[in-house]
Amino acid sequence: MSFIILALLIALSVYAIVLYNTLVKKRQMVEEGWSGIDVQLKRRANLIPNLVETVKGYAGHEQETLDAVTKLRASVGSVPAGDVAGRAKAEGALGQALGRLFAVAEAYPDLKASENFSDLHNSLDEIENAIQMARRYYNGAVRGLNVAVESFPSNLIANQFKFEKAEYFEIEDEAERAVPKVEF
Repeated sequence: MSFIILALLIALSVYAIVLYNTLVKKRQMVEEGWSGIDVQLKRRANLIPNLVETVKGYAGHEQETLDAVTKLRASVGSVPAGDVAGRAKAEGALGQALGRLFAVAEAYPDLKASENFSDLHNSLDEIENAIQMARRYYNGAVRGLNVAVESFPSNLIANQFKFEKAEYFEIEDEAERAVPKVEF
């Protein structure tokens, strides 16, 4: 009888260790996913000054749009590292401003024909695609962690060792999802 109880305790201990390690792995995947998003957002932020300067050379009188992009880029950098919702909001606003910037560029055929502008635009498109892929990976990792944190019996281990649900990286404001409206 005591052998059965001992075997059961060992089996439960092994199972608890497996659950704990699974939770650790899922948390690390979330952190890796966030790091991937962060890298792509930094690449985009580093590209923006070159893009603004190129547009400024052709369309200097569109100062309001150029200033908005520059200010929003700076505000993105001021969001605390762990504030996923704040970062998503700031990045959404920056994305809208970049959309307006490209709409302004449409009005200047010389600018659109510029090889430098074209290269910057293509680089930004590549980065936006990489951000989208990184965001999908991150949100998938968040989903996996959140399911594990809330599901029985792993929630018992999660509660005991202070594992918490993570935030999705998403746009909450419907206006940020809309295509920017530009009027000249």
